[in-house]
Amino acid sequence: MKNKLFTLVYVLSEDKVLLGMKKRGFGAGRWNGFGGKLLETETFEQAALRELLEEACVTPKSLEQVGILEFEFVGNPQILESHVFKTRDIEGNPAETEEMRPGWFTLDQIPYKDMWDGDKYWLPLLLEGKKFKGHILFDQNDQVLSHSLEILK
Repeated sequence: MKNKLFTLVYVLSEDKVLLGMKKRGFGAGRWNGFGGKLLETETFEQAALRELLEEACVTPKSLEQVGILEFEFVGNPQILESHVFKTRDIEGNPAETEEMRPGWFTLDQIPYKDMWDGDKYWLPLLLEGKKFKGHILFDQNDQVLSHSLEILK
């Protein structure tokens, strides 16, 4: 079975990160980066640009891919492969959409308890400027059973 392909984008400022409170669908009620499924004809970067505009009403002037994460859920054979990007320079002001409510968080106030359980393992790597790849296995309650992360050069 082929992996299901996704993007995740994190907008950074000097000492803050922009997260979105997911209002509906998969991950509802959690703070997360912005992103979603790849459309058939899109590159990962095109999907990341589209999703950030659709979900937060901003456009990055540049994107840097920093990671690839595979999310696996017990009882579901489909792996969710997420290509993770960051940007520091956006056009527009973040605004709430039907899907997400954006909010800025200082780096020492990131709401990990209200995010996916696996984010606490890899998001600090992104915030430290590292590139990475990894695999996270979740149980039926979305809690991490196991994880592996590799820092890339």
